[in-house]
Amino acid sequence: MNDDRARTRRRIVAIAAELLEREGVQAVSTRSVAAAAGVRAASLYGLFGDMDGLLNAVAVHAFDLYLAEKRELTPTDDPVDDVRRGWDMHVDFGLRHPALYVLMFGTGRPGQRPPAADKAHHQLVGFFDRVAATGRLRVPSATAASLSVAAGTGITLALIAAPAEERDLELSVKMRESVVASVIIDALPGKDPGLASLAVALDASLGAVGGEDLPLRATETALMRDWLHQLAR
Repeated sequence: MNDDRARTRRRIVAIAAELLEREGVQAVSTRSVAAAAGVRAASLYGLFGDMDGLLNAVAVHAFDLYLAEKRELTPTDDPVDDVRRGWDMHVDFGLRHPALYVLMFGTGRPGQRPPAADKAHHQLVGFFDRVAATGRLRVPSATAASLSVAAGTGITLALIAAPAEERDLELSVKMRESVVASVIIDALPGKDPGLASLAVALDASLGAVGGEDLPLRATETALMRDWLHQLAR
């Protein structure tokens, strides 16, 4: 894609995203986006194929905005608090950009999600890897991340759907703490973290080191991590 075509595509996506946020998905049509962008409808079809293609591009744009905010969360010395901050940022993004959030998390095709969503999930796994390294994670990082995404997405969509005057933000805090309690062990002085948590911590460490730096063959590393996952259950 040449530079002019790429710039035009980005401009149309930004205009469509602005229209979506300002007037809702019902206002986003080929005609309305083309008029706002000052292009012919045929140009939209040439760039995006159809309306679904344009909305998919807007969803990717929204995930880029989301990831940019996530990158601003500077890690602290408390990885559990960082998980909480990440949750709060997720919910806050949804409430500030409800139409974009619904497009990102509420209307995807079954079994499919944009690459940017995979990046967001990988980043969340990294948050839990840091918790695992302290021996405080009850389950593998990927499992903890999946639970967090399911609960966080659900509560955010529920809050978006509620009338503003009935929106209870304390529900998000309660859901967050429920997830934290289910996957993270309280940091009690002298408390034995247990075999499962130690297995999770070692698995996270192996993942962080990477196969090339381990004195094991790839098959041996895979077998060890499979055993650790069994111990973590």
